Amino acid sequence: MATDLAAWASETIRRPRHGEDVREKAGPADIVTQTDETIETHVRSVLRAAFPTHGIEGEEYGVTEPACPIAPYWVVDPVDGTTNYAHGIGWCSFSLGLVSPDGTPLLGLVADPWRRETFTAIRGRGAHLNGTPIHASPHTTLTGHLFLTEWAAHSHWPGLDPLLAALSHRHCTTRVMGSTALSLSQVAAGRATAAAIGEFHAVDGLPAYLIASEAGAVASPQFPVYNAPLLLAAPGVAEELAELWETSRQGL
Repeated sequence: MATDLAAWASETIRRPRHGEDVREKAGPADIVTQTDETIETHVRSVLRAAFPTHGIEGEEYGVTEPACPIAPYWVVDPVDGTTNYAHGIGWCSFSLGLVSPDGTPLLGLVADPWRRETFTAIRGRGAHLNGTPIHASPHTTLTGHLFLTEWAAHSHWPGLDPLLAALSHRHCTTRVMGSTALSLSQVAAGRATAAAIGEFHAVDGLPAYLIASEAGAVASPQFPVYNAPLLLAAPGVAEELAELWETSRQGL
């Protein structure tokens, strides 16, 4: 069912936009489109029909509590990278995950509509891209490789600037792509050697975190803390990145 929802959402995102309504939420750099709302409404409807006791946490419509305390809940971000989507830039994603009552991710899915790629993971069963197993990069240094990050909407987050300077001194190239879920998934696929976000949120971070972890990436902290930074790295560079991060945080 998750992959069917991803296929439907991806097709919806790819449709031509003709005068679609775009509105501000918290500010000019935080926007929502009709597509965001249409996709989340449909996903919620399907999930409620199939799993009436499960909870749902969505980017646009908030939290629907589970019917009982032992039921799992779903997290959904209908368009992660809405700013890119609204401006016609083909880098955004659909994110869906299933989480246990204690916050442990059980299933993760991130779909890239434009490249027709779907990253998936089930806890303990590895990570896959379009059904093929994927693994984090075998690199043992950040030098010469790729680091992905995301701003907090339009702003840098504390510690990011000194971290980027340290990475630059090591000849590690940084890219800010515009979709947390999709950027973290690139670490799972071995394309990016590492990634970091300044504030971890379940709807766009938890599915990708599970996918990357199942692909062998190392997370710091090991279990994400909501509204706090998260680092993901290939095993061979995890220690190097952690040292750079700790140095970057000094003096904050």
